[in-house]
Amino acid sequence: MAERFDYVIVGGGTAAGIVAYRLGEAGHSVCVLEAGPSDRHPYIHIPAGFSKTLFHPTLTWQFKTDPDPATGNRSAPYSQGRTLGGSSSINGMIYNRGQPQDFDSWAQMGNRGWSFDEVLPYFRKTEHRIAPTVAPDPQYRGSGGRLTVTNAPWPNELETAFIESAVNAGHLRNDDYNGATQEGVGQYQSAIRNGRRVSTATAFLHPASRQFDVKIMTGATVNRIVVENGRATGVRYRRGETEYAVQAGREVILCAGAVNSPRLLQSSGIGPGKVLQEAGVPVSHELPGVGENFRDHYSPRIVARAKKGVNSINLHVTGVPLLKQLALWLLGRPSVLATSPARIHLFGKSDPAMSHPDYAMMFAPASFKAGLVGVLDDFPGMTCGVWQQRPESTGYVRITGPSFDSVPRVNPRWLSAQRDQQVVLAALRAARNIYATDPLASLIDDEIFPGRGCETDEELLQFAREKGATSYHLVGTCKMGPKGDTMAVVDPELRVHGLEALRVIDSSIMPTIVSANTAATTMMIAEKGSDLILERNTTGPHGAAP
Repeated sequence: MAERFDYVIVGGGTAAGIVAYRLGEAGHSVCVLEAGPSDRHPYIHIPAGFSKTLFHPTLTWQFKTDPDPATGNRSAPYSQGRTLGGSSSINGMIYNRGQPQDFDSWAQMGNRGWSFDEVLPYFRKTEHRIAPTVAPDPQYRGSGGRLTVTNAPWPNELETAFIESAVNAGHLRNDDYNGATQEGVGQYQSAIRNGRRVSTATAFLHPASRQFDVKIMTGATVNRIVVENGRATGVRYRRGETEYAVQAGREVILCAGAVNSPRLLQSSGIGPGKVLQEAGVPVSHELPGVGENFRDHYSPRIVARAKKGVNSINLHVTGVPLLKQLALWLLGRPSVLATSPARIHLFGKSDPAMSHPDYAMMFAPASFKAGLVGVLDDFPGMTCGVWQQRPESTGYVRITGPSFDSVPRVNPRWLSAQRDQQVVLAALRAARNIYATDPLASLIDDEIFPGRGCETDEELLQFAREKGATSYHLVGTCKMGPKGDTMAVVDPELRVHGLEALRVIDSSIMPTIVSANTAATTMMIAEKGSDLILERNTTGPHGAAP
């Protein structure tokens, strides 16, 4: 006989931990099904372990994009977290909310309750902000949440020089881009506490399983959502070679991410009829938007060699210097092991007449070998990646066979929109201008990537097409929108259109991408989604859904 819970959550990732905690806190029984293992691997908890976990075959889902002419017909790799905490356990730990206009535009699309003023309390609810100097502004920042947000210290001359050069090049200084305004340059804020990563597994999911009626099952791959008479009643999942069923007395909640949530819906017969028929899946509920509207930030990176002796992370990752950094980390002192891969932010405008920024820069006092993710150069270097904050390019996630195990087709169609090309070019030129401005210019030996021979717009755009990469900010494939939006998958209460007791609560519901790394917004969606569930289901815990 199948186990029965009030709520069944598919996925144990960034959103799932928060949803499980809030529902358990309210007295409900919750089952969390995660396909991957637990988050015990030590590299997950050491911030510098990011480079080791990003393509770890056990801790990640590995996908490849369809070749696309807009990006040199390359098939690019995609990683998503496949462990408790999901991508919050393998990402760069950056905490970045985005601009108020992002959320106001969602509300203007017909998503009532999602304006910036309405979602700001949920951002604050998650967060425990610890600022290095000035106290955080309580209007914007949270102080009592479970997720610690800090400025991970590792003083070095390259970061200081980048900030000073950016200001000298005409950019504003901004020490809290999550406060009143985003524009400007300063240090990134990270989900790191006492030198260790803070994921939604460590902050929410594990405490929920200890304190509440929340059961976590790892190694449990959900194959199908069970729908009876238009209502989701549970799921079927596999552990090893055995298939099991679990029932949901109230709701099934998908928190599987921007690839796996639409993938599971499609495998369950919910999605675009043509896609399902081509994959050999009977259509049980036609929803043309499932898997469409796929968006991501696309980032080409400028790499420079620093002059000999300049303090770059590259000098601290092998031999005796690495042992010294390990000792500092163990003692709780500033160390390269306790910092995010991106250290400095800059949010700027491609046109000074614009009211708010449209491109982002991420600066790191480190450089990586060409084509090798996570492998540092043997010389001191630096990297500045750029991306268009609100890309207009959209793509798709589509199953290719009747089983959830069939490899999906994934394509964000980066740079297919002309506006995205224009903004990326402006951002690349702005980054080069900062590199050419003192004091940073005096620390640079030479630009090694793309190199001084790449100067014209055509050359720079070709470099961006051929060498750019994902920022791992996957969103949009189960778009939120009102009933009249034919491509919307969920309504403003995150309920799947046309079905009962089925919601999606993760990054896939974003109708447009935010002007930020997407982890913080995904956490906000989880906080608000939990409230929406609890507000609607008011008959008390363990009862039947109203």
